[in-house]
Amino acid sequence: MSRMSIRHHPLATLSAAIGLLILGLLVLSPGRADAQVAYFFPEGEAFDPAIPSPEEFLGYSIGSFHTRHDRIVSYMQELARLSDRATYQSIGMTYEHRPMPVLTVTSPENHTRLEAIRQEHLASMDPNAPPSANATRPAIVHLGYGVHGNETSSAEAAMLTAYWLVAGTGTHVERYRREGVFHIEPVLNPDGRDRHTHWANMNRAQPFVADNLDREHNEVWPGGRTNHYWFDLNRDWLPLVNPESKARIDFHQRWRPQVVTDYHEMGANSTYFFEPSKPIGSWNPLLPERLYTEITVEFAKYWAEALDGIGSLYFTKEVYDNTYPGYGSTYPNFLGGLGLVFEQASARGHIQESGHHGVLTFAFAIRNHVRTSLATVRASIEQRTMMEEYQRDFFVSSLADADAYDVNGWVFGHPDDATLNREFIDLLLRHRIEVYQLASAQRSGDVTFEPGRAWVVPAKQPLYRLARSIFERTETFADSVFYDASAWTISLAYGMPDMELRGGQLPMGAKLGQVPVLGGAGPVARSSIAYLFDWSDSGAPRALQALQAAGVRAEVAFQPFTARTTDGDVPFGRGSISIPVGIQTIGADSLYIAVQLAARQGNVPIRSAVSVMSADGVDLGSRNFRPVRAPRVLIPMGEGVSAYEAGQLWHLLDQRVAMPVTKVDVTDLGRVDWGDYDVLVLVSGNLSFFSEDRIDALKAWVRNGGTLVAQRSAAAWAARNGFTPNIDAPGVRAPADEEDEDEDDATELPFAIDEREPRAVRREAG
Repeated sequence: MSRMSIRHHPLATLSAAIGLLILGLLVLSPGRADAQVAYFFPEGEAFDPAIPSPEEFLGYSIGSFHTRHDRIVSYMQELARLSDRATYQSIGMTYEHRPMPVLTVTSPENHTRLEAIRQEHLASMDPNAPPSANATRPAIVHLGYGVHGNETSSAEAAMLTAYWLVAGTGTHVERYRREGVFHIEPVLNPDGRDRHTHWANMNRAQPFVADNLDREHNEVWPGGRTNHYWFDLNRDWLPLVNPESKARIDFHQRWRPQVVTDYHEMGANSTYFFEPSKPIGSWNPLLPERLYTEITVEFAKYWAEALDGIGSLYFTKEVYDNTYPGYGSTYPNFLGGLGLVFEQASARGHIQESGHHGVLTFAFAIRNHVRTSLATVRASIEQRTMMEEYQRDFFVSSLADADAYDVNGWVFGHPDDATLNREFIDLLLRHRIEVYQLASAQRSGDVTFEPGRAWVVPAKQPLYRLARSIFERTETFADSVFYDASAWTISLAYGMPDMELRGGQLPMGAKLGQVPVLGGAGPVARSSIAYLFDWSDSGAPRALQALQAAGVRAEVAFQPFTARTTDGDVPFGRGSISIPVGIQTIGADSLYIAVQLAARQGNVPIRSAVSVMSADGVDLGSRNFRPVRAPRVLIPMGEGVSAYEAGQLWHLLDQRVAMPVTKVDVTDLGRVDWGDYDVLVLVSGNLSFFSEDRIDALKAWVRNGGTLVAQRSAAAWAARNGFTPNIDAPGVRAPADEEDEDEDDATELPFAIDEREPRAVRREAG
């Protein structure tokens, strides 16, 4: 993250006014690509004149504007069009329908057999096959940039690196192309990048303004760091919530590169960071220690030499842990590669006064990333044999470590939630974790795992370390100070019942090749009585939303029952949904079509009743069935509110339930008519936008039946402001703190039998 004062920057001198900086940038104007090459690249680099540099293609000097994602894509496509050393592909699409570009650069000869190279590379690391040393097998390198959209110098550096690899004519570059296959992913977060790029260019001044209070350096909420739903994609390599992550993991699993870069930016008052990271507590104990103590240290020599050569300041071994497998610089380590994080001090615009090292320019930040990118290319080729041997040893040692581990495998499965089971299996298979059918019932405490509704993951498999990370409960750590995540047991995050298997033969059946159907949505028989589905399946909310969006009336069961259906007698629990045919305002044909569509969208089985009378429990016409209508949901968002939490809930309702929600900016709350909404969702943050009068209005809304949902610090805010039950109020039971308290004095009633109103607490009369 080195940064220099303007007197050290070739574009201007410190004695010149900041306003003259723009004149200095004219040195890098189109038509003067040689000046840019002289600045960004080492001395003596030569380029094919038939290949345009980024500035020649874009029409402006790199560092003088922030480049839009579509222009980055166009440049990568142009390189592939003009050169037989490059091919372009889009590996996926974002929520906002931006492509995820990857430019593959290698020699023309390698391009003709690229799939064979990939297959040979994967075969070389098979621990069950004999070693297949091949001195001519190319290194596989993935150069990734910009997972955080407002860390923008990296994508500019990616274009320059791609230009150097494609158009470079030196013998050293020719060797790199001949001995390596380089996948350049210039933007890992296209939606976030364009959000910030628009902000930076929209507020770009001429002359540039270095004052860190200037609007250019302070983008508005939610900022460009995150993706469309405000997820931090650098935490999503393991949970795979977003399409960007799913597409990226699929590409990495297809290639399993030996070296992967992850380029970032950090605060303006820092310099430049590259690995090794801090040695205590930052290394994942499941990974071979050699990765940190030997291989990373060897690569670091190249980066130090590159930055020393231009006088850039940097530091190592101080921060940035490598423990959580969901980082872009850590996940590749679990595929036998070397994942690497680089952090550059950010101008968060075009120039900014750093306070510690003078004025930091965008071009300077880009150059540092270019130099370490080139050094990584060189290191990957010169250390190719070491990396190939390490990657094979990684998978061989995985099997040996699994043999020494006291857990043979894990069994998992939710007995009542087929959707959750499908999603969890899908996650495992995307990570190439081996999953098998459960062959015999297993019991852990009160939970029984049954074949057909539970599965087995053996510990002994090539990706043992990744599988163990997904299931293992970690309770002790080498260091109590973490840069970020300290726990990530994915089975717990899913709420997935699981158990460790120890000793004996694993109860494994057939190996899964794809996500099983698991009795999800199937043909729905026509009914003249009612359609029924259980609420315990995670797909049920989406099915209900689809029905209500079609104008269907629904009821919810407050007591369990066993219905007589076309599939026989089927038990249903509390919360199950009934769609009585006779109460609908739409025709029977339209209802049947809506039910079939909802079953497919929610992927849940919908049963068809043949009688109102149940085989057991309440009948379908009981008062224990009550109307349920689609809630009108309001979520305040904006400055002071946690974008991560707001985005998480928005994504949940938007993507998983398909429920439209109103996102209102906190500055517009004064325009809200609370009577137009049923549910208010508050997330963490500064909730001072609720004035005293607004709080009073909100309390009245709650008393009249509105539902307030508050999470994390918003829940504490709700308690402080009187939204939780007052334990001193008549009829509300206080927490028991005396041993002789009479249980008969309790005034709480089960939700299901409170007939007057849907409240769990009834106050005694009189």
